[in-house]
Amino acid sequence: MSETFVLITGAWHGGWAWRPVAQRLRAAGHRVLAPTLPGLRDGDDPTAYSLSDVIDSVVDLMEANDLRDVTAVAHSWGGFVLTGAVPRIAGRLRRLVYLSAFVPADGVCVLEETPPNEMDELSLAHSSGDNTVLPPYEVWQACFMQDASSDVQRMVYDLLVPQPLQYLTQPVAPIDPVALGIPATYLQGTEDIALPPGEFGYERFAERLGVKPIPVPGSHEGLLTRPAELARSLLAVSSDRTGAAAQVV
Repeated sequence: MSETFVLITGAWHGGWAWRPVAQRLRAAGHRVLAPTLPGLRDGDDPTAYSLSDVIDSVVDLMEANDLRDVTAVAHSWGGFVLTGAVPRIAGRLRRLVYLSAFVPADGVCVLEETPPNEMDELSLAHSSGDNTVLPPYEVWQACFMQDASSDVQRMVYDLLVPQPLQYLTQPVAPIDPVALGIPATYLQGTEDIALPPGEFGYERFAERLGVKPIPVPGSHEGLLTRPAELARSLLAVSSDRTGAAAQVV
């Protein structure tokens, strides 16, 4: 049976980052949409949009294409985008999947969910001249895509688009997937060290969804470095209509 996937990118990425996964899902007979979000398209004015505009774009995509029974997948920062859209598109959703993604808490922005001094986004934004942030290459190489060769790391880094800082400083209201009747799954990369374990680790995000994290191979960029395994995991959780794949606590 053909299914529909909407794949939402994390910070700095465009829809291109999902292509290795999307190709595999399409080869299995499924429909896949992987939009590049406003402000992250090549040549976009990074000061022209708010996080609300980005959320609106996902809602508009779902409504304009009249998408139904959708498995919506969000990577990293994209978890805020997906969460913001859910209350307006709940009737169109089959399952929520968060891939090493931020899951909002009440009144808290993404910037406040990251360890102090891990990456000084405010200083980077100030020095950028256009209020955007992009991690230094050395940080990217060591913490985000350490399971790839240096040539691949450099190629992907050169494709990244600096992130508008306002996307990281605006909170999103949390959701209760159970109350909405939408099964939720949290996938966590086994080699993902973009956030350290402990107070600032990924486990707290799964807890906010009321689920246990499901391990998937790869680093934070597993969608590029381990796409075959990730595609299989997405197919497995999407096909589970019972909600068992969510591993409810």
